Amino acid sequence: LCELFLQEVFKKGDITLLDSETILTINKFFENDLNVSETSRQLFVHRNTLVYRLEKIYKLTGLDLRKFDQAIIFKVAMMVHKYLVSNSMKI
Repeated sequence: LCELFLQEVFKKGDITLLDSETILTINKFFENDLNVSETSRQLFVHRNTLVYRLEKIYKLTGLDLRKFDQAIIFKVAMMVHKYLVSNSMKI
């Protein structure tokens, strides 16, 4: 069921396509309540660089993280993926 959810969410790609820098960017963006300016300041990157990264995520996943409803879907998908990875390591 969890795998089906991830397939449905990531129709255009897969969460595993995201590198560690992109995951860090996403987590920081969520920590800052989807605030582009504050996130770019904390990541020490130009605002346009962050916008470019968010566009790259959109192209890979089909989800625009600047939109709350899509950001929530992505966050839940990340949690499901983390759960699946942790359970596979326990076996």
